[in-house]
Amino acid sequence: MELWEKLSDVDLGPIHLGQLLSAVIVFILCLIAIRILSRLAHKALSAAKKLSAPMAGLLETCVKIVLWVLTAITVTGALGIPTSSLVALVSVVGLALSLSIQNVLSNVFSGITLLITRPFEPGDYVDVAGNVGTVKTVGLFYTVLDTFENKRVNIPNADVTAASLVNYSAEPIRRLDLTFTASYDFPAQLVEEALLEAAAASEPILADPAPHAAIRAYQSSRIEYALWVWCQTGVYWDAVFAINENVQKSFQRRGIRMGYDRQDVRVISD
Repeated sequence: MELWEKLSDVDLGPIHLGQLLSAVIVFILCLIAIRILSRLAHKALSAAKKLSAPMAGLLETCVKIVLWVLTAITVTGALGIPTSSLVALVSVVGLALSLSIQNVLSNVFSGITLLITRPFEPGDYVDVAGNVGTVKTVGLFYTVLDTFENKRVNIPNADVTAASLVNYSAEPIRRLDLTFTASYDFPAQLVEEALLEAAAASEPILADPAPHAAIRAYQSSRIEYALWVWCQTGVYWDAVFAINENVQKSFQRRGIRMGYDRQDVRVISD
């Protein structure tokens, strides 16, 4: 105790040796606490099944930053330096940094929102503000889509959360809302039967829910028919191609002509 008191009285200028030794001890204890808490945070975040790997990594980094900031403030207090000025400095620096990188932070927080809410998963086929493709990755800054034309699109996360989103892979089955035309020369019942026959002949089309055909609209030179059929989400395009091909075959067997725009011209001679 006497040795400690003598060391504490040693004057090193604005800081006593005792304060310096106390700060060293506090720093070592804080370092041990940081390692323990970081390991606990890593285990807890790794065990959280609802958190993706990028989200868990971000939270773990945030925990470490907070712990190091608290360590700096604690060690500064142990040195006898007023911590109020340090807290104010950290606040000002944080505000200036947030203003300078507000667009980056917007994408980061939007990425966190996407990782928590999970409106889509990698592999889903989505439409984000007119960009249609398969989700490749969902990062902290960008959402990456691979389009049908094999193009890679990087969309800022802030734009993803602000735009309307359609997830075509969210449900196990999808409905095809198709339109076909036929001439007025053929009865509606005959055309509807041909459409339903084409649906039954298309392997990707489901029998339940049952296909449905009906008149959609009367046009100037043709009748529009609606054909509603259902298929598994993963074979949507196969179903579209199959039904289009089989409708043409079914129309040909029945002699049905598809409708087209035409204009009758009468020439009147004097």
